[in-house]
Amino acid sequence: MTDILRIAANPLLTIPTGELMKWLEDYFSKEPVDLVIIGRPTQLNGEDSESMQYIRPFMEQFRKRWPGIPMHEYDERFTSTLAHRAMIDGGMKKKQRQDKAVVDKIAACIILEDYLEKWRMEN
Repeated sequence: MTDILRIAANPLLTIPTGELMKWLEDYFSKEPVDLVIIGRPTQLNGEDSESMQYIRPFMEQFRKRWPGIPMHEYDERFTSTLAHRAMIDGGMKKKQRQDKAVVDKIAACIILEDYLEKWRMEN
């Protein structure tokens, strides 16, 4: 998530897929949300990775449930690698770096930070 001025990206939680729609419903009822950025996993050649077969149904369900909240896809290539690098540079212990939920949280922040930087340059 980001602040109202879209200056900084902050991690939220890593939510299990089966609980995500309910969690979003609760979150949207408490917090103003004007845009959702979703990582788009791509291969080095820019084509969609196999993971998109799982992400597309979620995106369709999201758009049907919350048609008033725009969703933008953003390239997430290398974000897990960058997240691991940030964890090492930040002094995280090896056991913490092996926690996929922690890696995913940091990678999501990297995606949002990159999106915000691009957004600021365009606006």
